[in-house]
Amino acid sequence: MSLLVVGTVAFDAIETPFGKTDKIIGGAATYISLAASYFTKDILLTSVVGGDFPKESLEMLRNHGVNLDGLQIKENEKSFFWSGRYHNDMNTRDTLATELNVIAGFDPIVPESAREPDFLMLGNLMPSLQHKVMAQLRKRPKLIVLDTMNFWMDTALEELQKTISQVDVLTINDAEARQLSGEYSLVKAAQKILEMGPKVLIIKKGEHGALLFNREQVFYAPALPLEDVFDPTGAGDSFAGGFIGYLAQTKDISFDNMKRAIIFGSAMASFTVEKFGVERLVGLAQDEVDERVQEFIDLVQFDISLV
Repeated sequence: MSLLVVGTVAFDAIETPFGKTDKIIGGAATYISLAASYFTKDILLTSVVGGDFPKESLEMLRNHGVNLDGLQIKENEKSFFWSGRYHNDMNTRDTLATELNVIAGFDPIVPESAREPDFLMLGNLMPSLQHKVMAQLRKRPKLIVLDTMNFWMDTALEELQKTISQVDVLTINDAEARQLSGEYSLVKAAQKILEMGPKVLIIKKGEHGALLFNREQVFYAPALPLEDVFDPTGAGDSFAGGFIGYLAQTKDISFDNMKRAIIFGSAMASFTVEKFGVERLVGLAQDEVDERVQEFIDLVQFDISLV
């Protein structure tokens, strides 16, 4: 097993300045798995849905090479549901509804065949459940990446800190980095967070790109300027999926290769925001992915002489 993905598979209802949707499929594990599938087909997803989740959406994930042996289906229960409205700047949003449904009683069970993954991606979920997944593995993966959010910092900080101390890479946004560290400077924030246990920290800055830190080095990757951003939902998860998918493909977890992985993650995030939900992530051609990555390369590539 190359990549084990844990997180939510869910319904979203989204409103942005460009329009609104009824219930569409979403969830952290959905975006992560789809984005990662363009780099590796050895993916197992661990999550839970209700009997209301569309079978055609599950088939779509399978068609992308995602193994659903770890997906629990609770036939008599409803799937997790989130509804939100984005402001005009598309960087802030209001949560209109959160219905935990099957997530409230979720007991993640990793199939025996997936208990020795090379890579583990812990998508946004209760820290206690993320920790429970790690405890089921027979050996430590080559790389463990954790994505989390401010909600868990507010409601489950002690459990979150325990989980953070056991992972290799943490991905959070700039506001969350400041909240977790108590520092406004992102450089100071990064150093404090790295002292909590992870070897690498990624700070996502939305339309302003992403920062990659270890204890000695910093790397900055810009976001691609886009004419239209229809829906930012899932962009961070798609970023994480592209990042770990590329690392799983190359099997190189050096800091230099993580720089490349940041670009591939950013490319997958840039696709996600162009349509509502996962629509743009489904059925991409490899040429499209390659061309998008090249756009990032062209964006930052230049020659300079200091003499």
